[in-house]
Amino acid sequence: MSEAKIYTMDFNGRNLSVEIGGVAKQATAAAIIRYDDTAVLSVTQASRKPVELDFFPLHVMYTEKLYAAGKIPGGFFKREGKPSDQETLTARLIDRPLRPLFPDGFRHDVQIINTVLSGNYDRTPPMTAMFGSSLTLALSPMPFDGPIAGVHVGRLDGEFVLNPTEEDLEKSDIDLIVAGTKHAINMVEAGAKQVPEADMLDAMLFGHEWIKKLVAFQENIVAELGQENIAFETPQPDETLKRFIDDEARENLIQAARVTDREERSIAFEAIHNVIDEGLENKYGDLDKEDFKKKRKQAKTYMDDIVKAEVRRRIVEETIRPDGRPLTEVRALKSEVDLFELTHGSAMFTRGQTQALSLTTLGARGEYQIIDGLTEVENKRFMLHYNFPAYSVGENGRYGPPGRREIGHGALGERAIAQVMPNEEDFPYTVRVVSEILESNGSTSQASICAACMSLMAAGVPLKAPIAGIAMGLIKDGDTNRVLTDIQGLEDHLGDMDFKVAGSKAGITALQMDIKIDGLSREILEEALEQARVARLKVLDNMLEAIPEPRPEVSKHAPKVKVMVIDPDKIRDVIGPGGKIISKIIDECDNVSIDIEQDGQVTIMHTEMDPINCAMKRIEELVRVAEVGEIYDGKVVRIEKFGCFIELWKGTDGLCHISKLAHERVNRVEDVVKLNDVVKVKVIGIDDRGRIDLSRKAVLPRPEGMPEQDDKPRGNPRPRPPRRDKDKK
Repeated sequence: MSEAKIYTMDFNGRNLSVEIGGVAKQATAAAIIRYDDTAVLSVTQASRKPVELDFFPLHVMYTEKLYAAGKIPGGFFKREGKPSDQETLTARLIDRPLRPLFPDGFRHDVQIINTVLSGNYDRTPPMTAMFGSSLTLALSPMPFDGPIAGVHVGRLDGEFVLNPTEEDLEKSDIDLIVAGTKHAINMVEAGAKQVPEADMLDAMLFGHEWIKKLVAFQENIVAELGQENIAFETPQPDETLKRFIDDEARENLIQAARVTDREERSIAFEAIHNVIDEGLENKYGDLDKEDFKKKRKQAKTYMDDIVKAEVRRRIVEETIRPDGRPLTEVRALKSEVDLFELTHGSAMFTRGQTQALSLTTLGARGEYQIIDGLTEVENKRFMLHYNFPAYSVGENGRYGPPGRREIGHGALGERAIAQVMPNEEDFPYTVRVVSEILESNGSTSQASICAACMSLMAAGVPLKAPIAGIAMGLIKDGDTNRVLTDIQGLEDHLGDMDFKVAGSKAGITALQMDIKIDGLSREILEEALEQARVARLKVLDNMLEAIPEPRPEVSKHAPKVKVMVIDPDKIRDVIGPGGKIISKIIDECDNVSIDIEQDGQVTIMHTEMDPINCAMKRIEELVRVAEVGEIYDGKVVRIEKFGCFIELWKGTDGLCHISKLAHERVNRVEDVVKLNDVVKVKVIGIDDRGRIDLSRKAVLPRPEGMPEQDDKPRGNPRPRPPRRDKDKK
């Protein structure tokens, strides 16, 4: 570390420092970024030569080592395993603003490895890692059109807050991450509590002003230490092959691109490709296998370029989209609920050729997801999982654990709906929604939000407001901009923006924006947000026709729940030695589920109410406390010469002394009460050992003329036998 060069800046009252040259010297570029007590090692490693791939192999990693927060990993192996969802989402967050800033055709293998060495989430390790990723790329010889930076924005009491703390975010109505260059914003990820579009736009622009300062800091460092960029020129086209494609396929491709039906268009494209493949065999058949394979890839690229140019031209010049819709039209909508009998909630949302099936499951609070990470948050009680099978696009594919895209889309939907989920006190369940994509032609993540919302409402989850999502696109040609509502797959692939907006009628609950151009102006963002708002309201109207409001009760197949609060000191009495008492309650009440929190909150769950009521009654009996002055109906359970013991409720009894049985003198207890008699008694005292003194006389009318007598507890004439408590024998 002694050889490191250190650069520092004051970033809104917090220290941001960069150390370069002291670590990872064999890597292409490396730096340790410190943001107060957060520290991230960012390393860029790039191959010296391009690789033979038809895509840019950029791989971003983000790893939170638990030692960074002074923790030891859980589990059997006691070491970090596969990336957590949080790490995967952060890696995607960093990748998205970086990738568009590399030139077309660049094929060097670039890996960016971010390791959190000291992690304080009040000093945003993810944004620190984004800064380090950009800086090390800019210091490397890669042709990167940066730098970029990202910031976290919240809002408290109407004022925007830069890089809010965890405590700030709990109170904030905006949770926004925005990234970009010094010129423009190029990535947004946000959650919000039904915030108006104008406020979200102001938050983005507030963040961009701080981004400019971070970019300027990087530029100063790069000016001093940056390496000379490698020589890279965009691969020149094979003019002979290009002329062949123009002559043999251009007109046919243009005509096929104008076919509005997706299936017919695909068939037309396939027929053209088959003709070209045959022509390539005749023209280049004498080449070896690898060279011929390259020719076929080049030919496909040229054909794709023709289709892309035609689709974009028609949108810009004729305002005609591939499926013939106007720019602001939403595809045909269909909303359905209650598709399956045994699920707790089910719904299907169809938008054009995109279809999402969402199913809700309600579980006990103890079934929450345990999170092993740097933050103080240790569990999650609402989960939305997204699955994208290959058959949804008519293809065969790999099936296995969820990939980065599936995790990201699920997290976006979860963030959108979490803003309107009821709190735990009002709805004491763990809730899981699974979205199965059955058909895909663009914007499946937003279809999942719509289906998930309806599924939750059908399950009886009292959402604060229904939520819908819509995806916006953009075609930019010079000074002409065409914002597209409800983009389909082809428009996403050939367009310049994918801007997903979810929310209620009142405002936005989630945003996600990725662009392929340098950045967006305020005017384009305003137009996109307003078109999204109008479309969102139309989608919501369709959803509410299927289910206007959450069901008043959960499904008959879902577990029912009751919550009670007991004195924390009584928890031991409910659990019993080795869990004996609570196990007995569970067995006697039809295997009811009982969760007890340390604060005394008890959640009882079962598919039927009778077992819940049974368990609640048993627990109430165990924790119930007699109060002096209260009157109870009790059963005589034991008779002694000096009085009788009366059971007030199961497990609790008291002594009614013979002198307290009646106003007149009593010679024998049996003259007044018999075993198993139910009598009304008043609690007149409880000693420091918890023993209860009762009086029957105190609840009887005093005979006329009899003087009023003191009914205070008196000392016992002999040692009292041990308190009767069957459950503690």
